[in-house]
Amino acid sequence: MRVYSRLLATASNAGASNSFRPTPMALLPPIPLYRRLLRAHRKLPKEERTLGDLYVKKEFRAHKDIDNPVHIVGFLSEWQMYAQQLSGDAWKDAKMDSAKVDKMSDQQIGQLYELMTAIRKQELDDNEAEKESGNEK
Repeated sequence: MRVYSRLLATASNAGASNSFRPTPMALLPPIPLYRRLLRAHRKLPKEERTLGDLYVKKEFRAHKDIDNPVHIVGFLSEWQMYAQQLSGDAWKDAKMDSAKVDKMSDQQIGQLYELMTAIRKQELDDNEAEKESGNEK
């Protein structure tokens, strides 16, 4: 991923469609942002941290050879906003912006649906396990 310093200094409002979301002052370069994301995941529960770390690593590897400045700015600004959300607790009840969903490809929507079903299945399994352990006591 080639990073242009001019883009990093001027891209503070890239992708800021939600006025309630904090806007980054300037974009972090890829490596410091990558490290910040992995550090932010340290406060998550173990399973969520593992999943998040794997996803961050995969995404940064997949985008390392991008040359289009617009894609670079979009990629870095979205990950930086994610890192800012993780630094607080607002991410727990956050809803996805409908404009972002509208821009997603069919494959991305399919992945989002698979993630939602996996989360719901896990919640059901956890609830059943709690009920069973409550009945044994």
